Amino acid sequence: MAIPLNRNLIPGAYAATLTFFTPTSTLDLETLRHHTLRLIDSGISGIVALGSNGEAAHLDRQERKTVVKCIVDTLAANGHAGAPVIVGASAQSVRETIDLCHEAMESGGSHVLVLPPSYFTAAMTPDIIYDFYIKVAAGSPLPVILYSFPAVSSGITMNSDLLIRISKGHPNIVGTKFTCGDTGKLARVARAMDTMTLSQPEKPYWVAAGLADFTLQALTIGASGVVAGGANILPKLIVKVCELYTERLFQEASQLQALLSEGDWPHTAAGISGTKAVLQETFQYGGSPRSPLAAVPAVAAQTLKDDMREALEYENSIR
Repeated sequence: MAIPLNRNLIPGAYAATLTFFTPTSTLDLETLRHHTLRLIDSGISGIVALGSNGEAAHLDRQERKTVVKCIVDTLAANGHAGAPVIVGASAQSVRETIDLCHEAMESGGSHVLVLPPSYFTAAMTPDIIYDFYIKVAAGSPLPVILYSFPAVSSGITMNSDLLIRISKGHPNIVGTKFTCGDTGKLARVARAMDTMTLSQPEKPYWVAAGLADFTLQALTIGASGVVAGGANILPKLIVKVCELYTERLFQEASQLQALLSEGDWPHTAAGISGTKAVLQETFQYGGSPRSPLAAVPAVAAQTLKDDMREALEYENSIR
């Protein structure tokens, strides 16, 4: 079941979804369907697939397409055909990146999320990175979102000047995701571009915090929302922070953000393995990541859940 490709980005909370595997390390699509519905029914605005949390580096090309199609079809079959599905489409060459963008479109994705090339780190000057993104944007059938995450791109950092230059360099570049955590950089890009916010959703450019840890902070300096791995576990809590900010209940939003930051840290610090372990302990699904990532031992998983107790209780109290 294909869904329309004219879905626009909207402000709000997005989930950087996990990819699930069976005990024999094949794709677990049944769990992915269940998880996708849990996320969207929690008030999440859209799904980001095949990012860092989605273990894209562990998937082959066919598996990537299968994962995206599963998410898209699940949303469409359950009344959420309009929800954006942003697809990670990062590769080291312009040619392969564009190929991944086409495959994302064929699978039903609405936008693509692209890291800067990083294998030949020393050669990646600002001009080279600019040229890369402009060529990708020109060749991609889907709108492109820039992905600022030095930790998974050999430490390559795109400063605000470069991000603004790239964003203004081609009309098919429509946003930036800031997993770098640099709120100053986010503020400068949001101010320089015509950025949508929760109160001004009609504007064309989309800026997202890349961690639940600074959801509220990003909203106060002009972000459109957040893309959070923490939304796999605490989607309602993250959505609630956004709602309180929209309602101008800033003290309540600040208090809830503090709880969110406290609750998000244990599983984030433990990586994908930790996020899956807490899901398994709390919601009875999640499983293990693909090797070489290792599963969290049962005792450690229970400790992670205990460390998140207050945030999980709040999450489960929201109806």
